[in-house]
Amino acid sequence: MPRKHRTSSTNGHSNAATKKLKDKPTYKIIVLGTGGVGKSAITIQFVKSFFFSDYDPTIEDSYVKQCLIDNQIAQLEILDSAGQEEFKPMRDQYVRVGEGFLLVFSLTDRRSLDECYKLHRDILRIKDTDHVPMLLVGNKLDIRQHGMDGHARSAAASMRIPYFETSARTRHNIDEVFIE
Repeated sequence: MPRKHRTSSTNGHSNAATKKLKDKPTYKIIVLGTGGVGKSAITIQFVKSFFFSDYDPTIEDSYVKQCLIDNQIAQLEILDSAGQEEFKPMRDQYVRVGEGFLLVFSLTDRRSLDECYKLHRDILRIKDTDHVPMLLVGNKLDIRQHGMDGHARSAAASMRIPYFETSARTRHNIDEVFIE
């Protein structure tokens, strides 16, 4: 059964800590992609430095993490979105409030890369601009299929966004995709 909304925070539980974080720059990052590509795995690896291998479809999870961005402490509000098509109306709402987007696909599934083209188009349409901070993220580097790299690089070039390969299992490039 898909997980319902859950918020995690790495900033402690005191009101003083919460107020201090509210004074920091805040960036809303939305993690998008089809089901099973590892959106939750890379998000949890980034926030909690933990890898879980069980697939549990997500409806929506949100996390907060404080980190150093451009030599300044900032707060990232990360929304791990649903990958299933029936939650598309919710996804459109996430896009409206998002400030940066990770378009995640699995390096073991070409169809998940094709879906990133649609997501990219939808984000540009909803935001009504051609300049939206986005990254194309190929996850599951540790078990990827050969030949996907060329397709992914071509996709990123055609979308004019940076491309990163990650592994939630080994933590490869996890910090980089969220901080970039």
